[in-house]
Amino acid sequence: MNEQRQRHAHRRTATAMMLWMMSVLIICSAWLPASANAAEGGQTVADLDCKTNAVARKHLVNVAVATLWTEPGLARKLDAPSLTSPVDMDKWTQAMNTAEKRRWLTGKTETQALYGQELRLLQVKGDWAYVAVVSQSTPKSNYGYPGWMPKAQMLTVTDASAYADCPVAVVSDKTTKLYGDDRSTSRLTLSFNTRLPITARVNGWVGVHLPDDQTGWLKESTVEIIDPSKDRSQPTAAEVIATGKRFLGLPYLWAGVSAYGFDCSGFTSTIYGFHGINLPRDASAQIKEGQAVSWNNLQPGDLMFFAHKQGKGSVHHVSMYIGNGQMMHSPKAGKTVEIISINTPAYKSEFAGARRYIQ
Repeated sequence: MNEQRQRHAHRRTATAMMLWMMSVLIICSAWLPASANAAEGGQTVADLDCKTNAVARKHLVNVAVATLWTEPGLARKLDAPSLTSPVDMDKWTQAMNTAEKRRWLTGKTETQALYGQELRLLQVKGDWAYVAVVSQSTPKSNYGYPGWMPKAQMLTVTDASAYADCPVAVVSDKTTKLYGDDRSTSRLTLSFNTRLPITARVNGWVGVHLPDDQTGWLKESTVEIIDPSKDRSQPTAAEVIATGKRFLGLPYLWAGVSAYGFDCSGFTSTIYGFHGINLPRDASAQIKEGQAVSWNNLQPGDLMFFAHKQGKGSVHHVSMYIGNGQMMHSPKAGKTVEIISINTPAYKSEFAGARRYIQ
């Protein structure tokens, strides 16, 4: 009888221990950070099931906006804020407070690239790197749009490919803050159309994988989330036009592709690109894409092109037709994104054709 009582006592003790251990596990899980606790509405990398073991050496932009130059060493003293890491785009663009200061960039800068965009490294010369922006197509190079940038603004990584299947956060505000782990300290100010892979979603925030292999946080209200596993619906012309109108009044910037300033083709390629329609970087290449449209058959959303020699020479400008005989464009240094009549003599006399990208 004593042995039987002892066996029952051991069983009760073992059962109590198991219950105690289970309660400890439950209590501990409740104290996990929100980003790792599905019970609080968060999704981690494991929950999203998007990270892979892919490894590939890549070069990524590691500043909010990198400006590419035709050759190293051309920059003026006032261009210094665009050459540092991090950059200060507000200080740089505000310093170019005359048309002459902005016009000076013509022929000296090539394009820009946004934070996290992939670069093809072609050459290194001292503190400068000759790169191609992979996502910007151009007849100039099979690798992407080429130009020189400070080497310090680029980061070489091996894990970027591992996040290729993750949802993507596309900045939809003109600019937005990128926060650190505490979600209160700003790391960078990102431009419209910046794209970063999502690794977590928690209570109105999205966690994104950064070029330096850290996790940053964006307010979900400032981004559009794209699922690469699903076909993206084609935008309407009204949606594309509405996005473009948000930048009315923004000063022209030669080579610009960011919310700090656009050139004419940077404006059209960025606005269309935000909506998932990828156009070549330059107007001279954009006119070769899409469906040809005559002056009398223009529809909202069509792009209009203008060329030297009364429309017969080389293409030098592009605008977006918005209906009612009006077009929207980023015209030239000293001007801003604006809406004008398509019958404006200086443009109508150089009309070279139109193209439609939305069916």
